[in-house]
Amino acid sequence: MAAEAIPLASKPRFEILDGLRGVAAMLVVVFHLFETYSSGPADQIINHGYLAVDFFFVLSGFVIGYAYDDRWGRMSTWDFFKRRLIRLQPMVVLGTLIGAFWFYFGAAPGFELVMQTPWWKLLLIMILGCIMFPTPPSMDIRGWKEINSLNGAQWSLLWEYIANILYALVVRRFSRVALGVMVALSAFLTIDVAMDLDVFGLLKARSYARYTVIGGFGLTPDQIYIGICRLLYPFFGGLLLYRLGKLRINLKSGGMLWCSLAVAATLAVPHIGGETHQWLNGLYCVVIILFVYPAIVAAGAGSPLKGRKTTAVCKFLGLISYPLYITHYPMIYVQMNWAARHADAPLGTHIWVAVSIFAASIAVAYASVKVYDLPIRAWLSARFLRKS
Repeated sequence: MAAEAIPLASKPRFEILDGLRGVAAMLVVVFHLFETYSSGPADQIINHGYLAVDFFFVLSGFVIGYAYDDRWGRMSTWDFFKRRLIRLQPMVVLGTLIGAFWFYFGAAPGFELVMQTPWWKLLLIMILGCIMFPTPPSMDIRGWKEINSLNGAQWSLLWEYIANILYALVVRRFSRVALGVMVALSAFLTIDVAMDLDVFGLLKARSYARYTVIGGFGLTPDQIYIGICRLLYPFFGGLLLYRLGKLRINLKSGGMLWCSLAVAATLAVPHIGGETHQWLNGLYCVVIILFVYPAIVAAGAGSPLKGRKTTAVCKFLGLISYPLYITHYPMIYVQMNWAARHADAPLGTHIWVAVSIFAASIAVAYASVKVYDLPIRAWLSARFLRKS
């Protein structure tokens, strides 16, 4: 039998960054719950919740650099891919299975394809989702042309995988200067999308989301381009931030609190500029992605974590962050269905349903990580990552 990967010692975690990931994941759930009642990006509550994805990418780039940059002498490229698959793929599978379970319960107006989908096609899409195979618009079974009709949130994980592949095959070898040049060029792509410059003529199909960075969830040319632009600067900017270790910010006390408030504030800011000055909203996105999120990550990584309660909160938020993000969206489809069919229900009932789904999402995330994710990852690690 061929030798397996040499075990690598665990490193201390940046627990504030874990906590911030959980805070952002919870705000994403709230953003999606409000999205059910939104008529478009301009009037959405938690208006810039979509920027949480860009924040996640900055975090991921930083953490990947910390976890793996100094391990390549003891780890092959295939070892790296195995570790990333074991970390991410089990919850991708579970999120898709949950989406398949709730599929016919999410037949909201606007999702006319749902009740027209035969069981065999649902099964095919479920299998493709479990293996992270993106489906083109021609295979859509819901109506939103997402890469996974069963779990819309999976799109950002596909881009996360692409970033990991680029890092392992190419970017890990870059010097800080070369990486800095790449990040600077990628910043232009962020500006192109957010400011609706459309230098390459690929954004005309997204008139509904001008002067935002919304997109990346489909296989049309505009969505692919937006996904590339949303990935490159945040992820590799986070990697560069790690390699420039002296740029970390020490808040001395209250680091978790202040960083959490900063993340929440960036997502909750209302749409800026109105109809006549929409470019201001694009400028806001540029500033947050290029400067504010790297600063928050630098502060989270550079600040001490004090107090048992704060430490426990960060650990809990870090534990549920990824499971919460990847499993909550199928329940949002169900909420959309319920809200559309009970539009005349009292406001209190709508609030009760939304709060219940939020609580259920957290419960499902916690249960899934404890009962499913951690045991599966432990078994896979023992099977594929340790010496024979």
